[in-house]
Amino acid sequence: MNDQARPTTILIVDDHALVRDGLCGLLNTQKDMQVVGEAGDSEAAVAEAARARPDIVLLDVGLPGGEVTTTINRIHARSPASRIIILSMYEGPQLVQAAIRAGIRGYLLKTIRGEQLVSAIRAVRADHYRMVLEVSRESLVEVTRPPHGLLSGRELQVLELTAQALSNSQIASRLSLTEATVKKHLQNIFVKLGAVSRIDAVNKAKAASLVTMGRLDPHTWARNDRSDHDPAT
Repeated sequence: MNDQARPTTILIVDDHALVRDGLCGLLNTQKDMQVVGEAGDSEAAVAEAARARPDIVLLDVGLPGGEVTTTINRIHARSPASRIIILSMYEGPQLVQAAIRAGIRGYLLKTIRGEQLVSAIRAVRADHYRMVLEVSRESLVEVTRPPHGLLSGRELQVLELTAQALSNSQIASRLSLTEATVKKHLQNIFVKLGAVSRIDAVNKAKAASLVTMGRLDPHTWARNDRSDHDPAT
């Protein structure tokens, strides 16, 4: 069966049983969705993610048993393909930013309607790079603010050349650096931008107006970015 044709598997993580029951009732009525697990605390969430390997994890931020970013990192470690969507009553610019840096794919408030949640789950499942945010204007402005101060001058130079689809060796030659130093700069850029790949870092940098990009040849990316998901390549 084609991966996109099978139902989207979902793990619901919330410390309120009534909320979990309501979400199960909503999502299991969708023909293309299947709830495969529930958890009420951080430890159970990690264990259930490791067992079920769900496509989507709906995660509340106020769970007993650990900081939300720690829980996110532990879930990713045990089930790397799972895409985490925060669903919570709580938000704030710093909380949203921290969750995004930890690798979530969406941040939704529990005040949204059921059809909005269903639509967000479908969007994140369908597009590997999709980020869905339904938060306050204050949080959204803070999240999308260009993070110029986060990157050093050298990191901006490396990022600009990466956006031109240069390989690590070409960047090293252009900037008179070693390839190991270029890799280190890229790793730092990934962490600071919350990126999972070179292309992801470039897309985030473009959205934040950190780099100016012309039209890129996808074949050039294929040649020079042989291991797109490895920050060290």
